[in-house]
Amino acid sequence: MRRTLDIPDPLFREVKARAAREGLKLKELLARYVEAGLREGNAAPDTSPKRRAPLPVAIRRNPATPPTPALTNQELNAILDEEDLKNYLRVSGRSGNEP
Repeated sequence: MRRTLDIPDPLFREVKARAAREGLKLKELLARYVEAGLREGNAAPDTSPKRRAPLPVAIRRNPATPPTPALTNQELNAILDEEDLKNYLRVSGRSGNEP
């Protein structure tokens, strides 16, 4: 039976290439994939809880070294602005000396 499917071009090229590598007709490979997908869909759904990434943990400071002074928001923003400017100049091909 003939059917029409809309498949994104990159996906179609990948499936067509795989069919050629495996020596199959495109319709044979797609039929296998659909059949495998339907079989997999009949399996019991995975209801096990998903593992989450661990939360970040603060690293203890070595008591022998003096604590570094905390930066103010203004100092942090100045550092970030400077990094943004450097990235912009690098990407745009400018040297930063132009008016």
